[in-house]
This record gives sequence, C-alpha cells and structure tokens, in this order.
Amino acid sequence: MPENTEKNVLVGFETSDDAGVYRLNDEQALVFTADFITPPVDDPFLFGQIAAANSLSDIYAMGGKPLSCLNLAGFPSDKLDHEILTGIISGALQKITEAGAVLLGGHTTDNKEPIFGLAVTGMVHPEKIWRNRGAQHGDQLILTKALGSGVLFNANLKNLVSAKALGECLESIVLLNKTAAEVFSNFEIHAVTDITGFGFAGHAMEMLNGSNLSFNISLDAIPIMNEATEMYERGVTTGVNQTNRNLVANNWSFLEGSTPAQQELMLDPQTNGGLLVAVTEDQTSSILKALHDAGCTASTQIGYVSNFIDSKLCFR
Repeated sequence: MPENTEKNVLVGFETSDDAGVYRLNDEQALVFTADFITPPVDDPFLFGQIAAANSLSDIYAMGGKPLSCLNLAGFPSDKLDHEILTGIISGALQKITEAGAVLLGGHTTDNKEPIFGLAVTGMVHPEKIWRNRGAQHGDQLILTKALGSGVLFNANLKNLVSAKALGECLESIVLLNKTAAEVFSNFEIHAVTDITGFGFAGHAMEMLNGSNLSFNISLDAIPIMNEATEMYERGVTTGVNQTNRNLVANNWSFLEGSTPAQQELMLDPQTNGGLLVAVTEDQTSSILKALHDAGCTASTQIGYVSNFIDSKLCFR
C-alpha cells in the first residue's frame, strides 16, 4: 500500500488506525472518520443512537473531540415510511448533541435495507494523538466495556435472549466512549483502539502488528455481557466470527482448558464496543478508580504487555 507523503497527514491509512488525522497548525489537527451499520434493533430512534455512538467512537479512540457530523443513510423508501428515517436521524442527533458536536447535513440514497452512520470530524492537538500502535513492555491493558453484543443481537432474532440481558447490552452500546476518553486524557496513554467489527482479538492484533510484543490476556478478567457465553454454548454465532478467526488464527494461543465459547467471544463483532488501552503499570490503579468514579464501571484490567515470545495474543 502506498504511503501518504503530505507532511500534514499525521495519521493515514498505513497502520489501520481508527481515524485519519490532518494537521492544521502546531496546536490543531482534524480527525476524520466514517462508519455505518445495519439495524441491530427494530426501534428507529434506538438504531440511530447506536449507529451514531458507533461512528463517534473512532474520534474518541484517537484522543479527539467530535466537532461536526454528516449523516450517511441508505433507506428503502419504497418499503418503509419516511417517519422511520426521521426516527433514525432523531436518535443520531441525540447522541451527536450529547457528544458536543453538531449535525451539518448528510446524504441519503435508496438501499434494499436500512443502513445508517456518520462521517465525523473531530479536533485533537497534534502532540496528543492516540494511536493503535505504541504499547510498551510492562504496560497494563484496560478494557472499558463488556464483550458479547454481536452474538446477543443474533440470538435475539431467535428469541433466545432475556429482556434483561438485551436491555443491559443496549445500555452498553449506546453509551458514548466520551467519558472514558476524558478520563484517559488525564494520564499517560501509550496505545488505544476501540473494539468494533473485528472483535477483541482482531483489534488487539492491530495494536501489535509490526511490533515485537505480546498481549497476555486473562480470559477470566475480560468482562462479558450476560447470556453471551450461554448463546455460544447453545450454538449461536455471527456471520463474521469465522472471518475474524482467519485474521488472528496464526497469531494467538489459548491455554489448555479454554472453552470454544471463550474463544468465540474474542471474535465476537462489537458495535460501539469499549476502548482497549495500554497504560503504564504505576498508573493502572489510579486510572481504574477514575473510570469507575466517572461511571465507566465495566472497566477492567485484563492483561499486560510483554516482549514477543511465542504468540502475539496469549489468552490464559
């Protein structure tokens, strides 16, 4: 893949970072991202909230603050009432406003099924950009949200998930990563990504590509959404688990005794998942306390970074 040569391109496409960054001056850089999803739920307003939160997350993962948004919508206008599209946009606007950003417009096209997301522009100081690379030996790994939304949404289509578990899942994925990012901004951060479609393992591997490091993960420490493990044990999965497995299969290992469900949860595609952050060991306790005090109660220290030995992703 060719490299960007423009000197003001601070983050391009070469490292699979969560967003691109373009320097305006010594104090300001713009952060750019775009994303859209298909509906995980039937409620239009809730779909809009989820899709917007998911799109905004990439700005937070770069250490930026969202400024402006454009709607990206595909809609089957010959099948669904226009009120449904209005509901989707209303839900998105609620999250955009919560993020402190503004909606400037957007683009809608005909599509066989609804899709919705945002193109988001944010701002960050050029010297305070968070990258998905940069973890160091001895760093501790913090994850801010539980895993399992992908399988829960699929299982819900089969009426297998309880209303309580689904409600808890929805509460997690409509929660902006804003508060967590604000907490992390007060500490020394070495590497960050948000967990979305490639699953925990896929996004963790992106943080390790090109390094001589290994992530050592405690499976028991990773927060898992209620009933997600049960759904995999019952044979439910998602359409991308196998694809995600193919991305990491040569670079991960599990201790004997780990279950198939535990492995599948590491591949489970997330919508607006949490931030995975590498921080110095001496700050870890303070960061976790600050996160919990701020309401990010699922945040957990799940592992540590070491020099590369056998496998880059080691689950224990």
